Amino acid sequence: MKPKIGILITVCIATLAINLDTTIVNVALPTMAHELSAGTRSLQWIVDAYNLAFAGLVLAAGSLSDRFGRRPALVVGLVGFAAASTVGAFMGSAGELIAVRAVMGAFAALIFPTTLSIISNAFPERRQRAAALGAWGAVVGLGVAGGPVVGGLLLAHFAWGSVFLALAPVALLAAGLTVALVPESRDASVPRLDLPGLALSVALLGLLVWTIIEAPANGWSSARTVAGFVGAAVLLVAFVARERSAAHPMLDVSLFRDQRFSAASGAVTITFFALFGFIFLITQYFQLIRGYSTLSAGTRTLPVALSIAVASVLGARLAPRIGTKAVVTTGLLLFGTAFLWISTVGVDAAYGTVIVPQMVLMGLGMGAISTPATESILLVLPPARAGVGSAVNDATRELGGTLGVAVVGSYFSSVYAAHLTTGAFGSLPASAVAHGKDSVGAAVAIAHDSPALLASVRDSFMAGLHAGSILVAAVCLAGALAALLFLPGRLPSEAAAEARPEEAALAPVG
Repeated sequence: MKPKIGILITVCIATLAINLDTTIVNVALPTMAHELSAGTRSLQWIVDAYNLAFAGLVLAAGSLSDRFGRRPALVVGLVGFAAASTVGAFMGSAGELIAVRAVMGAFAALIFPTTLSIISNAFPERRQRAAALGAWGAVVGLGVAGGPVVGGLLLAHFAWGSVFLALAPVALLAAGLTVALVPESRDASVPRLDLPGLALSVALLGLLVWTIIEAPANGWSSARTVAGFVGAAVLLVAFVARERSAAHPMLDVSLFRDQRFSAASGAVTITFFALFGFIFLITQYFQLIRGYSTLSAGTRTLPVALSIAVASVLGARLAPRIGTKAVVTTGLLLFGTAFLWISTVGVDAAYGTVIVPQMVLMGLGMGAISTPATESILLVLPPARAGVGSAVNDATRELGGTLGVAVVGSYFSSVYAAHLTTGAFGSLPASAVAHGKDSVGAAVAIAHDSPALLASVRDSFMAGLHAGSILVAAVCLAGALAALLFLPGRLPSEAAAEARPEEAALAPVG
């Protein structure tokens, strides 16, 4: 068992590095807005370039790691990620940083599915695998939700580039442990990469995210926005048609006929949609609206990270006992309730008695969803094809996160900008109003000497935050209903477990 512990520690360190990067940048956004002259849309792209490359390439990366070897794939991904992170720390413009973030996301796409497929092959027995996935899920949650905390600690002492530079040694440590501790595994029968399918999927995601992020500037009903959504729909149809007709598709779309797979994938997508959208806005709320330092803002997200870690372990234990349906549905209800609560708070809400309970509710919800849903996805495929199942699981996470930043950020921007023009800030010269609409940080800087203008900016921000929270709550509650209706309470593997008394205690009911 000791070698397996070393393997688990290694993949958890690798997972921590790339999941920290998904949100560590958020706490630095106000600083980047000033240092790189970046508006809200540029900030969205700095976050989403990483997520978009990650989501677009993770399916192909999972297939490649299955075919050519999981250990070398993990090493290449980690070393490349470390190099790109180092380069990103020294970029001088928003455009340069966006490009490097995309490269970082591409290497992360090679790492993430490989970690899950290594777990599936190293822990074939369900009891051990559930425990390993619980630890892996806790690290994912800690990385995503703890990113702002780590970022705040770094920014309290170093320049904004430190949030990238600090990830390099973590990735290199994981690469060294991989060489030393992780055994080689591969599936030589995995077919060649489906390049047309890959091209269509990347084009689809890129066009969809670009359309959503640019919609506040172009207009949601403008010809450019409508054309973007129509083009994305056409690419989706083409992608599905290609994958259904291909002899060796990149994504076997027939997998989604299995309710374990489709419902669990939907739950994971919604979870990360909500979490990434929340973190994108809350770090700006703490710094720009409440005036907290980067360190203070980062540490104030700690309740989310801790509650995710606790709930991930509990979710892994509860799902085999009471059923995946019950645990995941409850998690989505908790998530939706938290966002409904957020939509009612005032600008000066008490941190200890209001914001902390909201974060804990969110963290408990996410932890309850992540591990059971991940296991449900992985059980659809045999261990030899674990990279494919892992990649789909990872793609749903990154797709949810990418859309969370794009949709919630763009909806927030539209409501914020519309509200800003109706208050005292709208009486300023047109150039100042335009600058303030494009960047919350710029609006705060313009208004800092005037209580009336500052109140207008704060009220506008909260209007956008409330609107975004209601949107996320609606998505989470719809997801809870779908999980209740479609997610099986029992996993097929439990039928065999019932015949073995020693495993009967693990079988979920209903």
